[in-house]
Amino acid sequence: MTHFNLLVIGFGKAGKTLAKYAASQGQHVALVEQSSDNFGGTCINHGCIPSKVLVHDGIYGTDFDTAFSRKKDVVSALNKKNYDNLANDTNIEVFNYKAQFKSNTEVNLLDEDGAIAKTLTADKIVINTGAKSNIPPIKGIDIAQNLYDSRGLLNISYQPKHLVIIGGGYIALEFASMFANFGSKVTVIEYGAQIMPREDQDVVAHAIKDLEDKGITFITNAKTLEFKNENNQSTIVTSKGNFSADAVLLATGRIPNTDLALENTDIELGERGEIKVNDHLRTSVEHIYAVGDVKGGLQFTYISLDDFRILKSSLYGDQSRTTLNRGTIPYTVFIDPPFSRVGLTAKEAQSQGYNYIENTLLVAQIPRHKINNDARGIFKVVINKDTDLILGATLYGKESEEIINLIKLTIDQYIPYQVLRDTIYTHPTIVESFNDLFNI
Repeated sequence: MTHFNLLVIGFGKAGKTLAKYAASQGQHVALVEQSSDNFGGTCINHGCIPSKVLVHDGIYGTDFDTAFSRKKDVVSALNKKNYDNLANDTNIEVFNYKAQFKSNTEVNLLDEDGAIAKTLTADKIVINTGAKSNIPPIKGIDIAQNLYDSRGLLNISYQPKHLVIIGGGYIALEFASMFANFGSKVTVIEYGAQIMPREDQDVVAHAIKDLEDKGITFITNAKTLEFKNENNQSTIVTSKGNFSADAVLLATGRIPNTDLALENTDIELGERGEIKVNDHLRTSVEHIYAVGDVKGGLQFTYISLDDFRILKSSLYGDQSRTTLNRGTIPYTVFIDPPFSRVGLTAKEAQSQGYNYIENTLLVAQIPRHKINNDARGIFKVVINKDTDLILGATLYGKESEEIINLIKLTIDQYIPYQVLRDTIYTHPTIVESFNDLFNI
């Protein structure tokens, strides 16, 4: 049995960053990762980075095979870089095994045959095992051919002629936009009545029209009933008819990956199977913490990075940083063009009783759109009339993924909207749209 100061289970953003910082403080650190193709975490191997490489290359006209080849090279380089960054640190030991709790204090490492190779203990244990695809109980799903989750579709060996996507969430939309840009026919089958129901529907309407202009078909209020295999094609039987495809993406959400024999511990789970944590990310066991997607909540790499900051503060600092002082959380759906959001929509502001005003600016009114040769998009902001503070923004258009962060900063620092309105920006840029967008 080997003892460490810190044991991190999973190679995701929070865990790997904490491991490196703890090692810099002279601590003896163990990091356990079951899969070598996950060194560095989901983001760089199966999520944000490879998908955005493909989004980028699809927009700029790269062919499917070239784009997927470049994606593979990017992932391989980052995987190696992340592994070397930790494995070459004299204070860190990387173990390529499956971790299973034996008790609150002991963690067994299992080899590929399921045999116990090692048992580790540590002063502090951090669970950083992420999330996995949610597989719904649809008839025929266990034998369906050409069926992929998002990870599988990022490694597909052929370009689908017709891609059917089950689910209409953000991941589904990104893949729909990406494959449509590569020239695949795409059909999105959504159980609910709306696409992006929590977003500003006026802005969503612009996005849906642009996606449909790419040839994407949206089928809403459709329940997927069964998968059938016919002549190397998959048939998707739904309440709105049958659809045939040579590739199917199952985009029905992700659930916390808690396959850790937690029944051998006193760690408590929440209603959705997530590991329950307090504001400092501590579980119900005093020396065990959970970070990233496994604890539930927003599944973003930058949330995982902030989880690192919270643990750094909790374990090595003044404990001042918690989940309660993150500020507003921005996000982007990387369709073409991107859809970005922070804070409240007008509908939400109204329901919460704010005295608000909303302002709208079409991307076609921004001079930069002529240079970008892309007039698609619409920007919206919501202002508190009583305080002049920004309540939220929805930006759909090219480069929105960058400038949404300036609005997040303004919200968190309680800066009146007039500051963004009256700031001098370089020209011609998208951000100078703030001169008009906030001219209320």
